[in-house]
Amino acid sequence: MRAANEALIVIDIQNDFCPGGALAVNEGDQIVAGVNALMAEFQTIVLTQDWHPRGHSSFASSHEGAEILSLIDMPYGPQVLWPDHCIQGSNGAEFHSDLNVNAAHMIVRKGFRSQIDSYSAFFENDHSTPTGLDGYLKSRGVEKLLMVGLATDFCVNFSAVDGAKLGFDVTVDQSLCRAIDFDGSLDAARAGMSQAGVTLL
Repeated sequence: MRAANEALIVIDIQNDFCPGGALAVNEGDQIVAGVNALMAEFQTIVLTQDWHPRGHSSFASSHEGAEILSLIDMPYGPQVLWPDHCIQGSNGAEFHSDLNVNAAHMIVRKGFRSQIDSYSAFFENDHSTPTGLDGYLKSRGVEKLLMVGLATDFCVNFSAVDGAKLGFDVTVDQSLCRAIDFDGSLDAARAGMSQAGVTLL
């Protein structure tokens, strides 16, 4: 069993990010068994869940003529336009059926504000609107985080960097993550995480 000051953060292992989903990450389902096994070691387990309303501003379908994976400028900065995914209450937003959701002590839903996307478990994409996870972890005496999940180069990356900035000792187990990896996004994410002081396994 890990020390009480260590937490496992499981990022977005949802149907839409697994093969067959609306924004499928290659081999996204192959990490589930390993993540479940890891849960037995931790006294604090948090799951994050992408939870978008229909017509979310980060969906390409919300912008006439916009292409999926194109970039637009939003008030909070550049935003990738995604296929519609993880819509509240949909099967795609559900956790993968094999994931041991019952082991979670907290589920953080993100991306539910229609005008701003949210990759990080800690903040919306404006980097200032908090999810409340920071306070939850600190109130439980957590200092070290192990992050796993989907996708390495987006939600895992942003969560890890924000966690490090907030003073947590953050490790990402890359064997229990999978990446979207377009236009060099995975290499850029690894470099950014390392620069922020995140340990990459």
